Amino acid sequence: MNIISNFTNLFSDVWSKGVGGINFSEVFLAVLIFLLFLFLRGFFSKIIIKKLEKFVSLSTNRFDNQLVTSLEGPVKFFPLVIGFFIATNYLQIDGKASYFIENLNRSLITVLIFWSIHQIIEPVSFLIKQVENLLSKDLLSWILKAFKIIIFILGAAAVLDIWGIKIGPVIAGLGLFGVAVALGAQDLFKNLISGILVLVEKRFKVGDWIYVEGIIEGVVERIGFRSTVIRKFDKSLATIPNFQFAEKAVINNTETTNRRIDWIIGLEYKSTAEQLTKCRDQIEKHILSSEDFLVSKDTQLIVKLNQFSASSIDIRVRCFTKTNQYLEWINAKDRLIIAIKAIVEKNGASFAFPSQSVYVEKLEK
Repeated sequence: MNIISNFTNLFSDVWSKGVGGINFSEVFLAVLIFLLFLFLRGFFSKIIIKKLEKFVSLSTNRFDNQLVTSLEGPVKFFPLVIGFFIATNYLQIDGKASYFIENLNRSLITVLIFWSIHQIIEPVSFLIKQVENLLSKDLLSWILKAFKIIIFILGAAAVLDIWGIKIGPVIAGLGLFGVAVALGAQDLFKNLISGILVLVEKRFKVGDWIYVEGIIEGVVERIGFRSTVIRKFDKSLATIPNFQFAEKAVINNTETTNRRIDWIIGLEYKSTAEQLTKCRDQIEKHILSSEDFLVSKDTQLIVKLNQFSASSIDIRVRCFTKTNQYLEWINAKDRLIIAIKAIVEKNGASFAFPSQSVYVEKLEK
């Protein structure tokens, strides 16, 4: 009986003292409180957030839709912060453990605040309607990424400061390291500055078809800090350093307003003046009446007898299509070729081709 009594007393003593002076009853109750808020986190994500998403989806405002989506993570994290704070405050903790728990609570709240600010940055950009007009979409994306990195660094510095880690010496050390890196990474900064200039000047954007003589031709897929990724027309992927776009002429074919057709059509020398005149006039009339072509002050039409070439009398045809799309331009050229061929044949003329006449002189014996 003494053994049972001693064990009961020992068990009661251990139960009351618990861990670090906290009895197990308080520990279990604190765990239950935290689990309750953990359940509330699921309630927030499944009910409240879903209702908010359904509500904001009815509006045409992009800001509130993006705000709800961006804050989903911090909103789910908020009940955990509250639950941990209430659970730890219920415990009677003294000494170093109390200091540790207080710093942990401060750290969680700091993380929540900076995480929320980090997530709000992008939705706030939708409130400034003129941002994408003043800056390109890609440059705006760069700026948002830079702000997010700054917020992350400030948040990390604030958490470190809570735990008594001084960030001044760390920053000074990083500064010296940065100088050493800068000396060995001049090309990196050269490409970075070139990329910023490309975006500020709006030379091209993602989705544009560009051509850089001797370098690349294709469609822009991504503009990065150091390089730009371009999909070539053979579907291969090319990564080009940004300085190439700053130092060389970039032709942006996507910004073409009207595609040009510029041909020299050679007719045989045996063609009569009447045939030449009719062919010229009828080609011009066809282009003027066609839905494929635009004739205006900026897109002038030229159909004129051009010159006496070595093997032909040339007619110059220069016109502009209404479309700037490549495939539609090809189709317009196809239809024009057939129309010109029909006009030449209708008037009894023929197309010339390069030829050479050889005269053999007969020598008398």
